[in-house]
Amino acid sequence: MFADLLETLLLTARDVVPIAVILFGFQLGVLKRKIPHIKTVVLGFVYVIFGLTFFLVGLELALFPIGESMANQLTTPEFLHPDGSPTPFIWQDYFWVYIFAAAIGFSTTIAEPSLIAVAIKANEVSGGTIGIQGLRISVAIGVAMGISLGCFRIVVGDPIHYYIMAGYVIVVIQTFYAPKMIIPLAYDSGGVTTSTVTVPLVAALGLGLATNVEGRNPLIDGFGLIAFASLFPMITVMGYAQIVEVLNKRKNAKEQQDAL
Repeated sequence: MFADLLETLLLTARDVVPIAVILFGFQLGVLKRKIPHIKTVVLGFVYVIFGLTFFLVGLELALFPIGESMANQLTTPEFLHPDGSPTPFIWQDYFWVYIFAAAIGFSTTIAEPSLIAVAIKANEVSGGTIGIQGLRISVAIGVAMGISLGCFRIVVGDPIHYYIMAGYVIVVIQTFYAPKMIIPLAYDSGGVTTSTVTVPLVAALGLGLATNVEGRNPLIDGFGLIAFASLFPMITVMGYAQIVEVLNKRKNAKEQQDAL
């Protein structure tokens, strides 16, 4: 246990130190300016290294195995057909898998540190126009929908490219009608979901599901859920912005009528 913790700490430090070297190098060598609050900055990097270390160890010890275990338990014949019926499994039998996928997608996205950081910055830059909670919830709903649909794809065995192409057609159409200020943020929202919390659990869920569904290949069918988790937040964030825009127009129109 201690050896694994120490190894993860060294690996995390190896990954974080080059970032610090680049930042400090540009600040001192290119910009030729002193780093303000140098002690605080160095202490922050130390916190990052230790925080990531404990987080990664926690993922390996808890979240990853639980996700795989849940996928295995939800797809056992005893759970799908408690009455012992020998009938073939159909996609409706995996109802609780879809519910679990949506729930785990929503909860992990809400807890995603990168999404929290992006939401805070978007709120600051927009002067409060983009709400922190509104953005986080809309992204989380998108991930929940995407992972649930991805699990359905694994169960029925459809080719993944049909779903992805259809999703991007919707994204392109929405791009023409969504408020211009939200489009770049919506595109970025898909990327910030595939980070330290979401990926391990989603990957474990997909592999566990593909392993236990008859006729599915874990290598071919087990991967791809991350693509769904990246695609659907773009749709829901632009949809959220479109709904807010419509509601604001109605509110303004009503206020104008009342003023007359």
